[in-house]
Amino acid sequence: MTQATDTHPLPLDRPSTDIPATTATTGVSTALRKLYFLRFAFAAVWAALLFATADTLGTLTATLLVIYPLFDVACAVVDIRTARANGRPSRALHVNVALSAVTTAGLAAAVTSGIPAVLRVWGAWAITAGLVQLIVGAARRAMGGQWAMIASGGISTLAGTSFILQAGQDSASLTSLAGYAFLGGVFFLVSALRLGRARTKA
Repeated sequence: MTQATDTHPLPLDRPSTDIPATTATTGVSTALRKLYFLRFAFAAVWAALLFATADTLGTLTATLLVIYPLFDVACAVVDIRTARANGRPSRALHVNVALSAVTTAGLAAAVTSGIPAVLRVWGAWAITAGLVQLIVGAARRAMGGQWAMIASGGISTLAGTSFILQAGQDSASLTSLAGYAFLGGVFFLVSALRLGRARTKA
């Protein structure tokens, strides 16, 4: 990130750092808040579409399944750029990008094998991504609004396990994925609202 240069020398009593810690934190909070609102909106629309088409694994359903982890990759990339610009760690976010990218490829293959295969791939992703979300939320807890992300990560690991177990049943269905996505979106909404409240108090 480039910074404008000043032709006048800095006064001796002026600090050389350009952005105070509080300003940097506020910038991160604002960026995350917008990203969380976007993720909620996407999850709500995606869940509604999947719920309406979950009975059969047709072209539209298959497309929705592959798009979801791709969107997660895009959001993680935005999150990484925000973290880098403000000197915050982003290693866990890189792991999330890799997991979502692998899941995209896995789902692209699974949709040709049937609903049980999709549930197994999605379940494995939910477990690993949930663990990453727990780590990221815990690392950002000082910013406020992260308890929902931590809770979401914990629920995701449990939901992933249930998806894998459901794959072995005769009643395997994709409707549970729609509920999972919507609930995850609600957690993003709660975090966005709490970040906004924390920013106002600051």
